[in-house]
Amino acid sequence: MKRWQFWLGLVISIVFLYLALRGLHLEQVWGTMQTANYWWLIPGILVYFMGVWVRAWRWHYLLRPLKPISTRKMFPIVTIGYMGNNIYPARAGEVLRAIVLKNHEGVPISASLATIFIERVFDGVVMLGFVFLNLPELARLNSDSGFIGSIQNLSIWGAVAFIGALVVFLLAAAFPAASEKIIERVFIRFLPERFREKVLGITRKFLDGLESLRSPREALMVFFTSVIIWLFETGKYWFVMHAFPFQVNFFALMLMNGIVNLSTTLPSAPGYVGTFDAPGIALLSAYGVPGEIAAGYTLVLHVALWLPITALGAYYFAREGLKWGVKPDLTEPELSE
Repeated sequence: MKRWQFWLGLVISIVFLYLALRGLHLEQVWGTMQTANYWWLIPGILVYFMGVWVRAWRWHYLLRPLKPISTRKMFPIVTIGYMGNNIYPARAGEVLRAIVLKNHEGVPISASLATIFIERVFDGVVMLGFVFLNLPELARLNSDSGFIGSIQNLSIWGAVAFIGALVVFLLAAAFPAASEKIIERVFIRFLPERFREKVLGITRKFLDGLESLRSPREALMVFFTSVIIWLFETGKYWFVMHAFPFQVNFFALMLMNGIVNLSTTLPSAPGYVGTFDAPGIALLSAYGVPGEIAAGYTLVLHVALWLPITALGAYYFAREGLKWGVKPDLTEPELSE
């Protein structure tokens, strides 16, 4: 808690929560939440976990060039990672699942982190796709929608970042030898000699983790799988919406999904407090949903997204015999032939 990242995230979360709730009658927000039909959360949670299973399949697919691991084995590790993202700052769950995978299957952490970075880049591209697919609708909402009015500019910069990262990964995967030479030259120029060999070793394993992108067919498979994952998650938004007295179309919820998940890339307190809620409430308000109902829905949706996967991840974490606060072994084993 002494790290500056934690405090920065906490401050950002407080600011976003203030933006989310200012001007609202909190007693009406609470009343909306009390009268919601929570039976609709059950199909929403089921659909969400179908998406988590597809996430586990996608990670299995990305790891195949390194080591074939079944989706059934990957699913608990994925839930542990998402639990870590939800309770630790700075998306530490991504490193956590790479560590658990190394302990289980001997996959080098740097190689599995490469596949996780690929996942995140494809997720970002799909989220931007959800936003760009709805740009005409977004332009209509921009006239008097506060936070939402800046989404078009943010989307353009986000597209530059995520698509730029994707191009870099694709080029590194397509030309691994040339990429390694370029990286080696950079390290020779800028890194002290005593660190050079170790960092180069980690970099080579990282490049190995990009192998799944070496053919256009494989990259397209990862992309379409990512689309399915986020459509499942949007399905959860749709089911939870039926617990509240408002209706928007599925494309509006796709837009909301894209915006809130792009916003959660900002630093925040653990669990994306504020950075998830403020844009979600703002978007629904721009669609004409009363602010108190939009707030009640967004807060319940946030809890419904956070709690089940965190609880299941904590269960698998405890079943692994892992201890909270114990420093993990980060040494890199070599994969057996």
